[in-house]
Amino acid sequence: MKRILCTFLSVLVVVACIQPIYAQFAVRVSFGPPALPIYEQPICPDDGYLWNPGYWAYDPDDGYYWVPGTWVEAPEPGFLWTPGWWGWDDGGFLFHEGYWATEVGFYGGISYGFGYFGDGFQGGRWEGGHFFYNRAVLNVDVTHIHNVYNTTVVNNVSVNRVSYNGGEGGITARPTAREQAVEQQRHIPPVAAQTRHVQEARSNPQLRAEANHGKPPVAATSRAGEFSGRGVVAAKAEGAPYHPATSRSGAAATQGSRPEGSATQNGNAAHAHDLQPHQVQAVPSSGNDKADRQFQKQQQKLADQQNKEHQKLQQQQEKEDRQLAKQNNQQRQQMVEQRHQQQTQKLEQKHTQQQQQLQSRQPTPRASSGRRQ
Repeated sequence: MKRILCTFLSVLVVVACIQPIYAQFAVRVSFGPPALPIYEQPICPDDGYLWNPGYWAYDPDDGYYWVPGTWVEAPEPGFLWTPGWWGWDDGGFLFHEGYWATEVGFYGGISYGFGYFGDGFQGGRWEGGHFFYNRAVLNVDVTHIHNVYNTTVVNNVSVNRVSYNGGEGGITARPTAREQAVEQQRHIPPVAAQTRHVQEARSNPQLRAEANHGKPPVAATSRAGEFSGRGVVAAKAEGAPYHPATSRSGAAATQGSRPEGSATQNGNAAHAHDLQPHQVQAVPSSGNDKADRQFQKQQQKLADQQNKEHQKLQQQQEKEDRQLAKQNNQQRQQMVEQRHQQQTQKLEQKHTQQQQQLQSRQPTPRASSGRRQ
């Protein structure tokens, strides 16, 4: 009996020491999140609070939504926050959840700002059980918090607002040996305040990307879960032009798919030869024959140009397919097919925007001669 009890206790100790490398949501999204918005950091509310950068999370029903950046009290002295990040993996984007550890690990090479510039953290350090804030990158009130220093951070990496790693247009960073070692250390998952913060963001319709178009009205907060009041900061601007996707069903949608409200026949095309030819659409007469004829010519010119681009991309992709057939490399073939799908969807997104711009110049009907009231 004593031996059995000792064995059982040993198993408990082993299980307690096992730490997951990272957690990730099961949902796989085949189009990347919007760019990171531009916003200012709210002031640190109290000593011992660490900055958690804002990021785009995903809901299968509502699509991407913004989780505002916020200050969170560290779960233990000496622990730092490694932000979560989106990364391309096996035909879709997966979210790698953030965690607390004594060092900052890999977070996709994404430049979240405020000390998180893609590699490590330059916003502060722990000394003697207290966190010392680098005022060069963090917003701290020195009349309230005295453990501060000021060290200029030289960022040699080109700063952009890309919010994901891998895939077309994504960050190409890979974890270093030090970051891989951090993954093996003891981790603490997001604390209750962080979890509530995400839940509040998810339930706020204004934070959905389809509503704010990449410029959330609540970009950051001074305390987790508080989305109103003096500590709330709105985004100054979106990080890049926002392009919504027609599908929000995970893998059914693709990066760079057509904007909402556009024709769906090409929305999920995986290859240029799957695209339907662009055709001139009939429009009601405006009463100005000359203007109508001119607009029809513009439509035809645009359709001809777009169909030529279809053909050019199709020829390029078919050439690559023929070369791949000779190599018999399945992994390489999957990568190329992924790129073909992204190229195709990006082209159709461009064409949809061109059509929408042209439609905005459609001649308006002449006003009738009747008396206005």
